[in-house]
Amino acid sequence: MTPSEFLPPISSELQAANEDYQYFEIRPINGALGAEISGLDISEPLTSDQITEVRKALLNHQILVFRGQTLTPARLSEFGKQFGDLHINPFVEGVDGVKEVIEIRSEENNEKRFTGLWHSDISWGKTPSMGSVLYAAEIPPYGGDTLFSNMYLAYETLSPAYKKILGTLNAVHRVDQHEISTLGSKKQPEPVIHPAIRTHPETGKKALFVNEYFTSQFDGFSEEESKPILNYLFAHSTRPDFTCRIQWQQGTVVFWDNRCTMHYATNDYAGQKRRMQRVTINGDTPY
Repeated sequence: MTPSEFLPPISSELQAANEDYQYFEIRPINGALGAEISGLDISEPLTSDQITEVRKALLNHQILVFRGQTLTPARLSEFGKQFGDLHINPFVEGVDGVKEVIEIRSEENNEKRFTGLWHSDISWGKTPSMGSVLYAAEIPPYGGDTLFSNMYLAYETLSPAYKKILGTLNAVHRVDQHEISTLGSKKQPEPVIHPAIRTHPETGKKALFVNEYFTSQFDGFSEEESKPILNYLFAHSTRPDFTCRIQWQQGTVVFWDNRCTMHYATNDYAGQKRRMQRVTINGDTPY
């Protein structure tokens, strides 16, 4: 089955979503964020025009889903490099000699690795990730979905007074020490400080930029002082009407924008195996 056969013919009411795309069809997942793309084989190098259209779709929808793909680690790396330089994870070894590709693996789900907390990839870095590309190499027969949240909406639905206050605050991001030891590393990077509200460098839109995995407190505040505000923001930003849910199939690829989304890996497949491969695209300094 080819990638384009995974979706039925696009309906007339969705034509407006496809007016600006020549190389693929696009189907929004819901009203919050996300879209499925059909008619594009990303196992082959894309042309410059195709890359431009994929990037445009990413900016418009924040999450792109490609079904029925077959990617080696090398090809996954090559796809990611078409959109920027790739991050080398200091805590996880690469796959099959491809240092940019990490494997998110649960052997019969004995460890809750990379699950259970909403986050944006590499927000603990001085230049957090622009985006991530995740490939489903082996999935359980059920469960293991990934949820995504629209951080533009999380910002836009705050009261004007709250926006004004948060616009003056910076947040501290750090890698949890337990997570480092779980991943077999003794090296902990220094905490970094990013604005609590960031401006997307390509769209110019503002997005909430704190997450429960890596944000420990506001700069100049203690963790105890920060906790009530952060807990409210974590709950607010993951309201169901801000989110979409991706159900994985073998060969699914999801490309998301870390500058304006968070994601959450569900841990509901006890006793099953799940093996995903990921590249992360370097970003810039938030402002």
